[in-house]
Amino acid sequence: MEFDDLLRLVGDEPVFETSLLLSGEVSPDDVRRQLSRWTRAGRILQLRRGVYTLAPPYQKIKPAHFVIANRMVRGSYVSCQSALAFYNLIPEYTPVVVSVAASRPARWQTPFGTFEFRHIKVDWLAGYRNLDLGGGQTAFVATPEKALLDLIYLQPSGDEPQSLEALRLQNLERLDRNALQAWAERSGKPKLRRAAAYIASLATAEMQEYETL
Repeated sequence: MEFDDLLRLVGDEPVFETSLLLSGEVSPDDVRRQLSRWTRAGRILQLRRGVYTLAPPYQKIKPAHFVIANRMVRGSYVSCQSALAFYNLIPEYTPVVVSVAASRPARWQTPFGTFEFRHIKVDWLAGYRNLDLGGGQTAFVATPEKALLDLIYLQPSGDEPQSLEALRLQNLERLDRNALQAWAERSGKPKLRRAAAYIASLATAEMQEYETL
């Protein structure tokens, strides 16, 4: 395979995988050797084993961070602080893109930043949607309510008032409190039920504060 062949095949893809290049009558060893050469030459960037993106100036589409995250671990979705910051529910910028998946925990440093994957049980792997990120790119991202409960679920003592207040939650009117409560009940975990009730009280207090202004 020549580099022009690669460009024709993956030029419109923000991220591509080795498996895409192995269809047809090709030698897997030859393909992997070529990928190694193009990586060393700076023509492509390796995100993790078997996952790549074209390097500038060859890329037509700059890959969105959430798209990279989805493609690095299939079956994952962006959640926790990354999703909460995306929805402007917390004020902090989150330099690490956090996702959840049923696979084992992992963390990769890439040319696009750090990507972390937290483990959750298969029956809790839900509550996400495919969001349009612009430029023809979409990614699976937790709903605001599920992102918040995922974080609490994964964080020791995450339901304690001091832990919840440390998040500095904002714009709580954007939360669907019924959905938050439903997810907490579905989990069967008292920890999440307590957290949902406390967050509902914070949302009520925030609304009352706005009404007095």
